[in-house]
Amino acid sequence: MKRDVPRRRQLTTEDYFDGVRACDITVLPRALTLIESSNAAHQRQAEALLTRLLPHTGDAIRVGITGAPGVGKSTFIESLGLQLTAQGKRVAVLAVDPSSGISGGSILGDKTRMGRLAAEPGAYIRPSPSAGTLGGVAGKTRESMLVCEAAGYEVLLIETVGVGQSETMVAEMTDCFLALMLPGAGDDLQGIKRGLLELVDVIAVNKADDATRKAAEVAAHQYEMAIHSILGKQDNPPQVLTCSALHNKHVDEVWQAIEERYTAMKAGGELAAKRRRQQVRWLWAIIEERMKQALREHPGVRRIRDSLEADVLDGNLPPEVAASKILEAFGLQDR
Repeated sequence: MKRDVPRRRQLTTEDYFDGVRACDITVLPRALTLIESSNAAHQRQAEALLTRLLPHTGDAIRVGITGAPGVGKSTFIESLGLQLTAQGKRVAVLAVDPSSGISGGSILGDKTRMGRLAAEPGAYIRPSPSAGTLGGVAGKTRESMLVCEAAGYEVLLIETVGVGQSETMVAEMTDCFLALMLPGAGDDLQGIKRGLLELVDVIAVNKADDATRKAAEVAAHQYEMAIHSILGKQDNPPQVLTCSALHNKHVDEVWQAIEERYTAMKAGGELAAKRRRQQVRWLWAIIEERMKQALREHPGVRRIRDSLEADVLDGNLPPEVAASKILEAFGLQDR
């Protein structure tokens, strides 16, 4: 006999607001799911919720953490998170998982990888699929940060996909940007980009364990030389350290470097100015995303899209001409 599964009560905007402000762990994930939803009604309610929550945001330190797969991001975040919660701080981790380009699905395994941190009452881990968003972050990471801040989390750790996309988006939504590197710089050093060095605040060579400690120290020195060579005599160059997240060694020193950077920016007014600039870029990023969504869903565009794509695929039509036809169907002239 089939059992009727009771449906969860639909929450009002007031319910969401009260639950988030109280850090109700049964409401918080539902609020984040609402924020991430592409449903038009959900988006309108999410906007109303964010407007209500906005005065209660902005007090957390926002830290972006990037690094290539295998560098130990999750291990580092768990080690750092456990240290911070032991000090009485409340920590939210927004961990972005790679999404399948075919199905859009993701592994969402961070709660498994960070089992000890997930069990801490003062920590909250939210895995989100990147869903094709460039920059190593999820499409609603910024909004999710605001919800977590309104819930009273004092430290936000944004773990990026770290699969080689531009890291600009990460830097444009966080206060401090940490890059984790592997010992034995080698190819990493050869491929390090000026743009990344201009974005990061702290570089930490992870896995400085007994067997690889010397290699990590050599790599750290090489990164320092690269910073000096590429950036020259910059006033506040990225700080380079070594650590072992697995053995919980020197992770506190990495956090101290991040806190020092944050405190200096806040005292000098740079933090407030940086966040204001981020807000404006966020505005235009939202406009661009919604314009793309409106373009894809426009009836006139949908009628001709498949045939135009087929003509471009077969080499019968230049992409520029097809683009003009799509914009014309949308009601815009590109020239």
